[in-house]
Amino acid sequence: MSTDPVLLDVSPEGVAVVTLNRPEKRNAFDELMITGLSDTFETLKGADHVRIVFIRGEGAVFCAGADIDWMRRAAQFTDQGNETDALALARMLRHLHELPQLTVALAHGAAMGGGAGLVAACDVAVAVKSTTFRFSEVRLGLTPATISPYVVEAVGPRWARALFATAESFDGTFAERIGLVQYAVEDDAALRAMMEPLSDLALAAAPGAVADAKALVGYVAGHKIDDSLAKETARRIAARRTSAEGREGLAAFLEKRKPEWYS
Repeated sequence: MSTDPVLLDVSPEGVAVVTLNRPEKRNAFDELMITGLSDTFETLKGADHVRIVFIRGEGAVFCAGADIDWMRRAAQFTDQGNETDALALARMLRHLHELPQLTVALAHGAAMGGGAGLVAACDVAVAVKSTTFRFSEVRLGLTPATISPYVVEAVGPRWARALFATAESFDGTFAERIGLVQYAVEDDAALRAMMEPLSDLALAAAPGAVADAKALVGYVAGHKIDDSLAKETARRIAARRTSAEGREGLAAFLEKRKPEWYS
């Protein structure tokens, strides 16, 4: 078995699986895993044939958060060294959040701290109901700063404030209720089974339209509803209608056939 902390497998159909591969460390983050994930997401960003990206954890848990040895090393860093170290994690999460493909977290066992941040940074998250989630940073005198943009986006500021400030643990069922995950399933078999229907959905969608739809949400969420926003959204749909994908999609619909991107 490979000892690389991050594994990438891509099927001929364009289904990518990114595996956190430190099961003996409960897939906890350290410098090597963060670098591996960042490099992997950069690779996937330019992989036009990839249509969906799954993120999973090898072994008993999805991701236990920060590796204890990494935290011990960080305690000896200077202020500048700590900022540089934290920036690597922040940028890795941003690379994930900005991938043009549909991204899906598959959480089981536990998703703690930064592991829960990975879940929040994906477009879709599926969790086994018994999965333990926790933002435990305040118990260590820290804050979940680098993951906060994605968690706040996922669950809203009030739940984020409560969960960050209390470090309360919660399960996959509760995570579904507050919006941290969209689907809570019974067990690991059901978690794996979700990959097929989600892949089918991704393969049926035009890849350029998926990327634009993700960017659309980011733009609209940061603007008030006014005439300027109306004009911008009209401009975006007009551009899609005249794009090669837009023309092909309409033609396929009228001709009652599958579009070229869904073979």
